[in-house]
Amino acid sequence: MQSLTSHADAAQPIVVSHRKRINRGYLVTAAAFLLPSAILYGLFVFFPLFQAFYYGLYDWNGLGPLEDYVGLQNYRDVLSDEIFRNALRHNLIILFLSLLIQLPLALGLALVVGRKMPGRAFFRTVFFLPYVLSEVVTGVLWSFLYQPRTGLNELFGKIIPGYTSIGWLSDPNIVLYSLFIAITWKFVGFHFILYLAGLQSIPEELEESARLDGASNLRVIRDITIPLLGPTVRLTVFLSAIGSLQFFDLIWVMTEGGPIDSSQTMATYMYKFSFQRFALGYGAAASLIIFLICFVFALLYMRFFMNRDYAGA
Repeated sequence: MQSLTSHADAAQPIVVSHRKRINRGYLVTAAAFLLPSAILYGLFVFFPLFQAFYYGLYDWNGLGPLEDYVGLQNYRDVLSDEIFRNALRHNLIILFLSLLIQLPLALGLALVVGRKMPGRAFFRTVFFLPYVLSEVVTGVLWSFLYQPRTGLNELFGKIIPGYTSIGWLSDPNIVLYSLFIAITWKFVGFHFILYLAGLQSIPEELEESARLDGASNLRVIRDITIPLLGPTVRLTVFLSAIGSLQFFDLIWVMTEGGPIDSSQTMATYMYKFSFQRFALGYGAAASLIIFLICFVFALLYMRFFMNRDYAGA
C-alpha cells in the first residue's frame, strides 16, 4: 500500500513557477527617471487642460474673480457659432490643400534631387532655408509681396500686358489660397528633408535589381520607392494635418483672420475672443474644443494608419 502511494505521488506532475520576480530596485530606478518627466507633463499638459475646462465654465474677462458660472453654455455657444464653424472649415481647406499640393510637391522634389543628383546639398539648403525663418518673418515678407502696388502685382504688371492688380489679402474669395501659397513656401522644405531622409533608408540594390529586370524609372518609383516610403509619408501627413488644424502665427501676422473672417482659423478665433474681446472664459472653451478635435484626430490616425509602423518598430 505504501508502495502504491509513493508511485502515485511520483506520477503527479511537478508544477514549476516561471513567474519572474519583480526587481524592486529596477522599478525604483525607472520611477526615479520617469518622475521628472511625469511632473513636467502634468504641469504643462494636464494642468492647463483642466484649467481651460474650468475657466470655460465661467463668463470671465480675465481680470476679476470667477463668479459668473454659466456651466457648459460657453461650449455650446462656440459649437453653434457660424464663425467658428467657418474657421474649422478654413482649417480643413488648408489641410486638404496641403495633402493635395504641398506634400506631393515635397515628395516630387525629393525624388528629383534623390541620392545622386549633382549639387543635391545646395538644393537641400535652398529648399529648407524658408523653414528656418520664423513665421512672423515669413508673414511680413509675403505681406510685402502681396501689396497692391509692389511685389507680385508689380512683377506681373511688367510681364503681362493689361494686367490688373489683385487684392491678394483683401479679396475674401482668394485670401485663403494666397495664404496657402506662403504656407507652402515655408513648409515644403521641411517635408522635402523628411522624404530625403526616407529615401536614404531605402537600399539602392532593390531599385537597381528592378531596373536590371527591365522596370522603367516610373515603375520603380511607383512599385518600390513610394511603398517603402510609406512610414515617412504617413508621418508627414500626420504632421501636416496637426499643423493645419492649429495654424495661427503666419495667418495672424498677414491678415488677423480677415477680411470679414474669410481667413479665420480656429486658433485666430480663440485668440480674438481671449485677448482682444477679453472673453477668456469663452476663449478657454474654444481652446479646449480645438484640443479635443486635434486629440481625437491624432488617436484615430495613429490607430488606423500608423499602428503598423509602431508594431514594426
